[in-house]
Amino acid sequence: MTLAVFFGCTFIAFGPALGLFLFTIAHDPLRIIILIAGAFFWLVSLLLSSLIWFIAVKASNPQDEPLQKGLLIFGVMFSVLLQEAFRFLYYKLLRKAIEGLVALSEDGCSPISIQQMAYVAGVGFGLMSGAFSMINLLADALGPGIVGIHGDSQLYFLTSAFMTMVLIFLHTFWGILFFHGCEHRRWWEIMAVVVMHLAVSGSTFCNPLYVGSLVPSYLLMAAAAAWAYLLSGGSAQNLWRFLLCLRSGASPQPRS
Repeated sequence: MTLAVFFGCTFIAFGPALGLFLFTIAHDPLRIIILIAGAFFWLVSLLLSSLIWFIAVKASNPQDEPLQKGLLIFGVMFSVLLQEAFRFLYYKLLRKAIEGLVALSEDGCSPISIQQMAYVAGVGFGLMSGAFSMINLLADALGPGIVGIHGDSQLYFLTSAFMTMVLIFLHTFWGILFFHGCEHRRWWEIMAVVVMHLAVSGSTFCNPLYVGSLVPSYLLMAAAAAWAYLLSGGSAQNLWRFLLCLRSGASPQPRS
């Protein structure tokens, strides 16, 4: 493989997320702290789920292929549930942090809203998830070796990059939906996030039939994005007004 493949896959996987970070997070130290803490929570959930899976594999018969495949499926599903459990714990922590910020502020207002925290925490979850999904693949992309030499798909690195990108965005939208469900005690929104997460992770077992994992994941991303946009106060009218401003080259003006 070449450096072009390496950098191409890197920019596909992390380019949009880097844009989110630079334009919406990097200018605010508090948001950076929330993002790093969110990434740490995801990392701890991965560590615990990996430990459980490792113990289960060592305690089983390595020659039993159906059992090993079942343990792999169990490990993925358990990891998803643990990630969402840690997302809930992080919400609780941030809720306490908001109360502390309000108590310390002079005007009695928090410098950051729970909706903004949800977005930044989701980006933190997504970036760490993407990093662990892609870092080893990017190392392998530099070679030696040729993808598809035994008849497998040569699009392995490219599809993995697109899958990493969609997972980063999904975690961002799931963070908004999950925190909104916790904030308003709409437990069905939380369950919807868990079901979508399980569905996306389960679809990866369709590989190397990449259409079976990429297409459903991007459809779920579009649905989650629209849902998160509406829950954040957006509307079709606001979106249409914004697009008209872009076409005319004018800056959107706030309504009085």
